[in-house]
Parts: sequence; structure tokens; C-alpha cells
Amino acid sequence: MGSWGCPHEIKGVCTKVNSLPCDPGMKGCVLAGKYVFANSEAKNDRLRAKRERESRISTFNLGADGEAD
Repeated sequence: MGSWGCPHEIKGVCTKVNSLPCDPGMKGCVLAGKYVFANSEAKNDRLRAKRERESRISTFNLGADGEAD
């Protein structure tokens, strides 16, 4: 099992997000939108939206024949 340490967390408090209790993936967290969190679907909204945008862009860039324009 692995472990990580956030440079913004000091004694359980996030120095990046208004000195709120550290909650990895919360709004404003450097991890938000970059990783999938198993404990909260709300934390995954930004990542899901990002993936949907990327999917629409790649679909738009493909022509009807399935090849890139």
C-alpha cells in the first residue's frame, strides 16, 4: 500500500484552500480534475467534464470516414 504527502497540507489543514481541513480532491485542490476519487462522485465532476470535452473534440476532428481531417 502506498502513501503520499501533499505539500499544501500542514497538520491536516490545506494552506492552498483557505486553511480548510485537507480533503484531497475538494474544489481548489491541486488534485481536483486530475484523479478519480472513490469516496465521492462530486469530486470526479471536473475529470468527467474534461474527458467529455476531449471526447467531443476528438470526434469533431474525425471525418465521416473515421480519418482525421
